Amino acid sequence: MLRLSKKTLFAIEAVLDIGYHSGSEPVQSREITRRQGIPRRYLEQALQQLVRQGILVGVRGPRGGYRLARERRRITVGDIVRVVRKMETAEEADDNAAGSPLGLKVVRPLWSELQDDIMTRLDAMTIDDLCTRANEAGIVSEGRRNLDFSI
Repeated sequence: MLRLSKKTLFAIEAVLDIGYHSGSEPVQSREITRRQGIPRRYLEQALQQLVRQGILVGVRGPRGGYRLARERRRITVGDIVRVVRKMETAEEADDNAAGSPLGLKVVRPLWSELQDDIMTRLDAMTIDDLCTRANEAGIVSEGRRNLDFSI
């Protein structure tokens, strides 16, 4: 069942942060925590799962961190939501069999249709689109600011 959980929001914010603030160096999780205020316990779990699912790449070492596994325009918000849904589904049991006839035959199918509509919109929204929105909102990219093109 689709719901806007803290984990979902945190995962979207983390991937957006990496896409928006990355420069020549990988983005470290402590920087994401500092900028977004995401608790480390949620962040690390989400980042590891996003790496396993091919949305992020983990870079080891003292200057390690995370990079996008694909171009920003090739990662959708729907991709991220699916990863978090998979994490949350594994954590909680869903009792789909219980319910009244109205719930089972009317309300749940309606909810399923709405979820499909939402996922269609999320699949059309890329990290690049969100980066454009962040730029238009006047949010300064720390990654671009740290790039030095002097010769």
